[in-house]
Amino acid sequence: MSAVNVLFLCTGNSARSQMAEGFARRYGPPGVRFYSAGLEPIGLNPRAVAVMREAEVDISGQHSKSLDEVSADQMELVITLCGDAAERCPIFPREVERRHWPLRDPARADGSDDEVLRVFREVRDEVRERVRRLCDELAQAPRA
Repeated sequence: MSAVNVLFLCTGNSARSQMAEGFARRYGPPGVRFYSAGLEPIGLNPRAVAVMREAEVDISGQHSKSLDEVSADQMELVITLCGDAAERCPIFPREVERRHWPLRDPARADGSDDEVLRVFREVRDEVRERVRRLCDELAQAPRA
């Protein structure tokens, strides 16, 4: 049985896609490999690391990656997490399934530190729920 490769793609690979990769690695079923990348990687957002730590998922060892670093041509499923990545998503072979999760960019939140962290937590919680549903779906899917 071959592994299924799933890519979470956003623009900067700094927050949303990093959170998704972290949760997916935690909740993912056996035989599924998860990756994240960005169209223009800008580095891991420290607030993303902090709110994931609150959820008991350590993403501090992850780093922002470009598509070239994740063997994008070997993915079976690509999930874009922002409108920019969805619009600019590279062409993948027809057999690659593409999905879009339109998530707010927490890095663009304004306000006090507490207000910005609240937005990061809201996005984290939405990402966690979507990833859990995805992992449940992947656990049920037949594999060759």
